[in-house]
Amino acid sequence: MNIWCISKYASIPSYGAAARLFYLAKEFSKQCEQVVLITSDSNHLCKFPETENRYNYEEQDGVKVCWIKNIKYNKSASMKRVLSWFDFEFRLFLMDKKKLNKPDVVLISSLSLLSIVYGYYLKKRFGASLIFEIRDIWPLTLIEEGGVSKYHPLSIALGWLEKFGYKNADLIVGTMPRLDLHVENILGYKKEVFCSPLGIDEHQIGAVLEVPKLDVYFPKGKKIIGYAGSMGISNSLQPFIDTIKNMSELKDLHFVLVGDGDLKDKFKNELTSYDNVTFVPKIKQEEVQYFLNKCDVLYLSTQNSKVWDFGQSMNKVVQYMLSGKPVVASYSGYPSMLNESGSGIFIPADDKDVMQDAMQDALIKFAFLNDDERRNLGDKGKEWILSRRMYKTLAEEYLVKIREIENISGQNGR
Repeated sequence: MNIWCISKYASIPSYGAAARLFYLAKEFSKQCEQVVLITSDSNHLCKFPETENRYNYEEQDGVKVCWIKNIKYNKSASMKRVLSWFDFEFRLFLMDKKKLNKPDVVLISSLSLLSIVYGYYLKKRFGASLIFEIRDIWPLTLIEEGGVSKYHPLSIALGWLEKFGYKNADLIVGTMPRLDLHVENILGYKKEVFCSPLGIDEHQIGAVLEVPKLDVYFPKGKKIIGYAGSMGISNSLQPFIDTIKNMSELKDLHFVLVGDGDLKDKFKNELTSYDNVTFVPKIKQEEVQYFLNKCDVLYLSTQNSKVWDFGQSMNKVVQYMLSGKPVVASYSGYPSMLNESGSGIFIPADDKDVMQDAMQDALIKFAFLNDDERRNLGDKGKEWILSRRMYKTLAEEYLVKIREIENISGQNGR
């Protein structure tokens, strides 16, 4: 069986942090399946080499990779990024498919939703089974968290692509646990949806990269409450910033925030006169786990958004739990992972006043557990991740579903 995995943002390890789809493709290939990964060099998380070639072929860990040279962009929210989507789709149609064995299965993974059109073309041309994988729900995310009207032309176009994909896919896959509810809302009828969440690769559980330069940000003799990630509007960090102010009298606690974002300078200015917080510049992806391991309690937050009604499977949650630390999450939505493992707590994000008090109580509770109690709590999360979120296991489960639809296609005379 030859599987084509197509995603504009499926980064590969040579040129940046490897993406989920690469790890799955690698595991598929270990199961004796032929796998092709088609992606783009226009990715703000990676640094691809300069080349005159439009189509670049190589092999990594048993996966045949074709990365396409596309229009570059500097800002995530920019017109050039949108243009790079269209450029990628255009170049897909011009690609010399004779250089690759014809696909039996085509796996289209968002973002970009535009790729579902090419996936449908391959389905019709080669009689391939079509898988439509959703990692972010568009245009719902754009509407709920970007403030874009549902009547905006971009929202309408993405909505059409989304529905087109759901209708024509032989298998719909979501990284979130209840995408089936959203699919039913869009189609007006039930259709099977398989959940394949984000996970970890075996190399991520080995020795953590030592980053001694970060040690200076951690004051000795204090319990550290850490945050790692972006600091923008969608991260909804203002209640956390207010909590840092409210807890400034607790001299045994210190907050350390690492990352970048549009609101970072604003938050730093708000907290200039407070000595219980340290802001750390953005660090490399491979350095994040060392930072998390240095903390005692970890915090994350999301906007109060309909997007979360269908659950979450954020890479940040996986990394947090892998660190073996208790997690406090401001989150209103379908619960998963933290509650299932018993390694943290969800604080409802839909009532700011209630959330503020509950967040402060939870942070204090976890921070002032004795070391063994706190370690045991965090270990529940780490053990849960290791037993349920290894990409080897996730790929095996995925392949079971792929082979099921292949058998159905064979019986129907493909």
